[in-house]
Amino acid sequence: MVAIDKLLSLGARSVRFVGSTRKHRIISASALFMALCAFGAAGVAPMAPDASDLPVQSIVEELALPTLAEQIARVTPSTQTFINEERVRSGDTLAALMQRLGIADDEAAAFIKSDPIARGIMQLKVGKRIQAQTNTEGRLVWMSAADNDIRDSSPVRNLVIRRDGTGFKASLAAAALEKRVEMRSGEIRSSLFAATDVAQIPDAVASQIVDMFSTSIDFATDLRRGDRFNVVYETFWQDGEYVRPGRILAAEFRNGNSTYETVWFEEPGKSGGYFGFDGRSLKKAFLKSPLEFSRVSSGFSMRMHPISGKWRAHKGVDFAAATGTPIRASGDGVVDFAGSQNGYGNVVVIKHWSNYSTAYAHMSRFASNLRPGQKVNQGDVIGYVGTTGWSTGPHLHYEFRVNNEPRDPLTVDMPNVQPLAGAELQRFRKVAGDMTHRFALMLPQEDTAKVASN
Repeated sequence: MVAIDKLLSLGARSVRFVGSTRKHRIISASALFMALCAFGAAGVAPMAPDASDLPVQSIVEELALPTLAEQIARVTPSTQTFINEERVRSGDTLAALMQRLGIADDEAAAFIKSDPIARGIMQLKVGKRIQAQTNTEGRLVWMSAADNDIRDSSPVRNLVIRRDGTGFKASLAAAALEKRVEMRSGEIRSSLFAATDVAQIPDAVASQIVDMFSTSIDFATDLRRGDRFNVVYETFWQDGEYVRPGRILAAEFRNGNSTYETVWFEEPGKSGGYFGFDGRSLKKAFLKSPLEFSRVSSGFSMRMHPISGKWRAHKGVDFAAATGTPIRASGDGVVDFAGSQNGYGNVVVIKHWSNYSTAYAHMSRFASNLRPGQKVNQGDVIGYVGTTGWSTGPHLHYEFRVNNEPRDPLTVDMPNVQPLAGAELQRFRKVAGDMTHRFALMLPQEDTAKVASN
């Protein structure tokens, strides 16, 4: 009310200030009336209620929820499939293998038995892994397995059997392999293969060790207890499973007081080879022994002939070995003779470059399709140990000739291949440096201590 009184007083003063004309009095009175109405409305308008005082009403309504089975059906594909994995067991039949894989499909079984490619599933080695996908009814969707032997160096392929719109199809596809690098070391206690078994080195890698050092070490006679070796080699894996070994990348062999080292080096567009860490090729013109494993039963010297009983020069070296042991060409050349010659029995003569030639006698049989004029490479199998001709037991009589004159193959100096040079040698040194570091990591603790103290 005080505010209204003030407003009326202000209005009266305004009226007096404006003037007393009739027009001005009407306008002033109208303005005053409107102000009074506004203030009156404000005075009589009620205050908003407090929200906490408002009444609360709960409404409960039942909702129809889907069942558990309906919820599972919504998140589950309309067609379920399952992938199983098994390994081939000794004596496995197709029915037994399919049962373990969860396959109940007569159509698939009939296809595997009839298709020439699909039949390869049952020709897999014991331990081979097989995967298969089936639906809820056990019908086969696809089956897959690697078809190679781990001892086989041929490309690895996957045998795949897959259902399509008209039935099944089988195919062989190249497998994607992962290459890894392994480092192993060992010590000779009895034999090389016994030492590589202890070091968990595959036999194929052990055979490569023999091949690469065979021009410097006779593994039948030169090995000593305590000899050590280090080897860096490739292995190939598929889906986390070991498939097979690959090439040796570097190897070191300590034989008595001598140390032999080799590293694989390959230039783009050229065939690779093994070299010493100085860049010199380890491939010599001739192998020290045409047999991988044997013993010298008679050397290059005068001796009493075992049949005639007379003293005469023995113009070759006899290597005792079991009948059927493979005989390798000791160097690159051309077969000059392959047949029978009196006391030599079954013999092969190979002519090499310049005036070199080699002879291999008393063979039980020749390699398949071996014939005069045929080119052979160092290490190729040309025949097998036997006891034909003037022989008292299975062995290889090996002769090394220069200008058709016999020389002692165990003592004659063999030339090496041309060493690396220039830019090629610089690239090689980078590879050799990496392998030297790897060898250092494999040193025994006592040797490591010696290196650190020097």
